[in-house]
Amino acid sequence: MARFHSDDDAQLSTLRRILLGTVLLLVFLLFLVWRIDNPRVERLRTAAIEAIVPNMEWALVPVTQGGRMIDDFESYARVYEQNQELRRELQRMQAWREAALQLEQENAQLRDLNNVRLDPELSFVTGVVAADSGSSFRRSLVLNIGSDDTIQDGWAAMDGLGLVGRIAGVSERTSRVLLLTDNASMVPVRIQPSGQTAILTGDSTAAPVLEFIETPEQVRPGDRIVTSGDGKVFPDGLLIGQVSLDRDGRLRARLAADFERFEFLRVLRANPHQRIGDAAPLIAPQPEPAPADLDSAEEPAPDANDG
Repeated sequence: MARFHSDDDAQLSTLRRILLGTVLLLVFLLFLVWRIDNPRVERLRTAAIEAIVPNMEWALVPVTQGGRMIDDFESYARVYEQNQELRRELQRMQAWREAALQLEQENAQLRDLNNVRLDPELSFVTGVVAADSGSSFRRSLVLNIGSDDTIQDGWAAMDGLGLVGRIAGVSERTSRVLLLTDNASMVPVRIQPSGQTAILTGDSTAAPVLEFIETPEQVRPGDRIVTSGDGKVFPDGLLIGQVSLDRDGRLRARLAADFERFEFLRVLRANPHQRIGDAAPLIAPQPEPAPADLDSAEEPAPDANDG
């Protein structure tokens, strides 16, 4: 039985070799015929092409259709790339639109603040934001000004539009600003025009929460939020933002400061009151005469002749 299998395998192997040799021979002959430069061979080649090619149109149909499919796919790929580029361009245009709207709002706020005068006792020191030392649970910035620039803990920091936070840590050349969005930030505020007082509490979001409002019914979205000056945490009347309402119905603050682009911050400092060391230049009021002095002044002087 094994012998029959070996004979069949030998025959198949011999047949394959014969077929392979025949094919190679035909290919070689075809190559020679195609390469021979002879008029008779040229006429033979032309006759072969005219006889074979028209009858092979049915075989060229899939090739033609395949080429068209490839062209259509390449065209679709180009259209898809153009669509993606248009989408990216649209996103960039939307970003520019939002930036333009924000600049328009800031311009309107600046026009509103053009006639506002701060306390004359307030001056400021401008610093450059050197680093962002914040994290997922802490919101703070580092300025390139410190105690050498007379910066002290607790002073307010603004970006030119609204309150940003307060100084919470000072070294000789740097200082750290604790932002209003930090969890540890709690600022007494006043809501205008209702005059309601509240506490602005940071919760690591872009919109801090307004808590402990006396009469929440009198507060409306869009009302102005300023510092109240209570507790002497911040000076009175510093702009913070506007009231907004979140999805849960909680009152929050839409901050006027641009917390996305901090480059420069102004640290407000209150000039100390002038101390009077010498009381001599002061004009003190004249003391009023005592009643006894008035009685003695009204009594007539005794006559020397009176016995």
